[in-house]
Amino acid sequence: MYKFEVAANSFILQNRIDHYSTFIKQLIAVLFVALVPLISFANEAVPVAEDPVLEKRLINLSENLRCLVCQNESLAGSRADFANDLRREMREQMKANKSDEEIIDFLVARYGDFVLYNPPFKTTTLLLWFGPLILFLGATIGLFIYLRRRRTQLEDFPLSESQRLEAEALINKTNKE
Repeated sequence: MYKFEVAANSFILQNRIDHYSTFIKQLIAVLFVALVPLISFANEAVPVAEDPVLEKRLINLSENLRCLVCQNESLAGSRADFANDLRREMREQMKANKSDEEIIDFLVARYGDFVLYNPPFKTTTLLLWFGPLILFLGATIGLFIYLRRRRTQLEDFPLSESQRLEAEALINKTNKE
């Protein structure tokens, strides 16, 4: 009798543990689902600028400059450490009362025309300016030559009487099936 009560209590206790553990798992799942939207809206805190006018000028200037690490992002949008260093350098030059042109000249002298999204028209950048046009013209001429050669290869070849009869027989056979 005693063993039966111990076994029954053990069974009841195990059922309660299972019930509570299921409840806790469901509670954790609900909390996780409820917190996911909050996590997705969280952003990194943006440091408050010391001089908002200077920061606005920095952002305007750096939007026209290429991040040398990311290459497809502007210097303003890049999160690379190198971009942060360049922005800090630009900020220091702005505090030293340098004009935007002087800052751009400094960056071009240090990193070349690649830092500019709109490179200047120079002999070293001719391929950048006219490269796509040259490729387009080359492809158009190549396509024209290819189509012209193909046209000459597709001339009509007259069939002999036996070939004509054989072709008609094949067509008739195909139509019956």
